[in-house]
Amino acid sequence: MNPVNYLYLAALLFTIGAVGVLIRKNTIVLFMCVELMLNACNLAFVTFSRMHGNLDGQIIAFFTMVVAAAEVVVGLAIIVSLFRTRHSASVDDASLMKL
Repeated sequence: MNPVNYLYLAALLFTIGAVGVLIRKNTIVLFMCVELMLNACNLAFVTFSRMHGNLDGQIIAFFTMVVAAAEVVVGLAIIVSLFRTRHSASVDDASLMKL
């Protein structure tokens, strides 16, 4: 398969994730869209790594997955805290958590 097809897929996935971040207001869907965008970047990194014949893109993709896992942990903690205080998972209610 042509590596350009993988880049088209990565661009499509990134676009879907970006549109989801801009349009949706539910925090869980928002975090899923951010994860979709990170996975699209990982796909592009691995594709460029395979095209150039080195492992740099795969190493960057690995570190991106580690950061994404940490983001999920922190994000879910924020969502649980927001849901416990406001009984809603809307992004608009997040500004009400200020002290």
